[in-house]
Amino acid sequence: METSTKSSKMHIGRKISRIREIRGIKQDYLATELGVSQQTISKVEQSEEVEDATLEKIAKVLGVSSEGIKNFNEESLINNINTSYDNSTFNVNNHCTFNPLDKLMEVVEENKALYERLLQSEREKIELIKNK
Repeated sequence: METSTKSSKMHIGRKISRIREIRGIKQDYLATELGVSQQTISKVEQSEEVEDATLEKIAKVLGVSSEGIKNFNEESLINNINTSYDNSTFNVNNHCTFNPLDKLMEVVEENKALYERLLQSEREKIELIKNK
């Protein structure tokens, strides 16, 4: 019986490692924040048990509770994410309230009118120069 409980319970070091990776935190950063070496963090992540005081410090840097680390289960995390994604309602309205081609044609007509005004202005300048 003892072995089945032990095998189903992933050791704390691996949980710390996995949470750190999910959070995108490097061992070097965690080590710096805790005032220890990167090798120390590596040893902690290989340890099955971690002292409560150390676990508290690590949890604080990782932005989780020590209980969160102890109870961390990657399968439930993935299931939670999948369930949240499947049950979420995205309030996205992909339907245009206007016809994009109509808007494009309006812009083309505005540019055409602008071009005509510019052309007329240039013609007037040429006439003024000729008359002088």
